[in-house]
Amino acid sequence: MRDYPVILCEPFLHFLLPSGMMDKTDGRDRRMAQYYMLYKPRGLLTAKRDARRETVMSCFPEALREMLHPVGRLDRDTEGLLLFTDDGMLDVRLLRPEQHVEKEYEYRAFGLLDETAMRQLEEGVLLLEGQPPSLPARAQLLAHTSIGESAPYLPERFREKYLKNPARPVTAGKLWITEGRKHQVKLMIKAVGGHVFYLKRLAIGPVRLDEALRPGEYRPLTAEELAALMPPATSGGGTAGA
Repeated sequence: MRDYPVILCEPFLHFLLPSGMMDKTDGRDRRMAQYYMLYKPRGLLTAKRDARRETVMSCFPEALREMLHPVGRLDRDTEGLLLFTDDGMLDVRLLRPEQHVEKEYEYRAFGLLDETAMRQLEEGVLLLEGQPPSLPARAQLLAHTSIGESAPYLPERFREKYLKNPARPVTAGKLWITEGRKHQVKLMIKAVGGHVFYLKRLAIGPVRLDEALRPGEYRPLTAEELAALMPPATSGGGTAGA
């Protein structure tokens, strides 16, 4: 009798081992699936490969580059938590809209956004004409500051230009969303009068970016993080988190 829960997911059977790794088999082979977090630096494209631009896969050794793929994406100028795996069920668990997995972001934006703007973000705002508004979110105003005080967060290629007006107002805040539309956080902030120049993802669901990692560094997920991301199936045999 097994002493660990079984998650039934077609076309694979996933066994959550005591170590927290997933033993994956399709009846032909048997190997350990891989799960990593990367502190994605700004400037890298989220893709397996690209003919012209450096991708996030350059942060990994060659053996892992061939094996892993990014779960979801971050814009090229966005930094923070990005997960990697060779297990397609993690993509299903985190990326399908019906799963409502919350992502936490920290941003800095030109403009003075107030509590009214925070309420608008929480209620939902129109992102693009002809599209439905954003789903309800959580928003937190952290501080009102200035370009001069925000110099470390400025994009390097625009830093000299922006610092010519060091008193220009800046809003620092956090946003928690459950959708994954293209440029969503930037468009939400734009809808309430701001312009994002710095964006960092801090968490995906229960998994937070390891504060010990520096941009470009990665580590395997822990057993506890895996268990939180892929909880055991219910007794009814459904997929975890469905």
